[in-house]
Amino acid sequence: MKIIKTKCYDEMSRHAANIIAAQAIIKPTSLFGFATGSTPLGTYKALIEKNKAGDVDFSGCKTVNLDEYVGLSGDNEQSYYYYMHKNLFSQININPANTHLPNGKAKDIDAELKAYDALIASMGGIDLQLLGLGHDGHIGFNEPADHFSKGTNCVELTEMTIEANKRFFASIDDVPRKAITMGMREIMQAKKIVFIVSGKDKAEILYKSVFGKITPEVPASILQLHPDVTLIADEAAMKIITEKGLA
Repeated sequence: MKIIKTKCYDEMSRHAANIIAAQAIIKPTSLFGFATGSTPLGTYKALIEKNKAGDVDFSGCKTVNLDEYVGLSGDNEQSYYYYMHKNLFSQININPANTHLPNGKAKDIDAELKAYDALIASMGGIDLQLLGLGHDGHIGFNEPADHFSKGTNCVELTEMTIEANKRFFASIDDVPRKAITMGMREIMQAKKIVFIVSGKDKAEILYKSVFGKITPEVPASILQLHPDVTLIADEAAMKIITEKGLA
């Protein structure tokens, strides 16, 4: 795992955007795996700036997203479909038909899970996957468990995740309790992973994820087994790792 420590969130975001843009330049038909939440917003802003400046072209690229809440339609402002179109897709020159997220309103969830895995496989697998880190170590919505998930699956969100996400909703009661998430198999099959982490509240779980025991109780720890992961984290998130002299 390559580790890049940055001074601040903005520098972290620029580094991540540079790697993503380079991938699009090297392979104009790249399939990107994208993430949501607050951490990637700076990265998406930097990508928008690069695209508008003419430094990177997304017209031939395709995307798949890690996850979507069960029960939310694409026009719901808290859905990840809405998030991605508002914060990235509508502001870059990507074909909307080439952007894909799980369907949280699917009538047959089991069929949707299988269809999403088949979709990723049909496009040749993910060239570059962007990941954030949950406070409990989850990536996507793969929560701590007694085993690592395989394919795309439907999960019950933990209380910690619900608490962390309530800031995006009118009240905690409005936070969905289930989500569809890409599984560890598809994430680990990505050719390259960019792992972005920011803030002192992530320092302990980041240390466990990168230098702790590989265990499904800390889902992100599986990234230690991937051959091409670049961790980009700011000084606050790297505090424990730095104190231990590990980076």
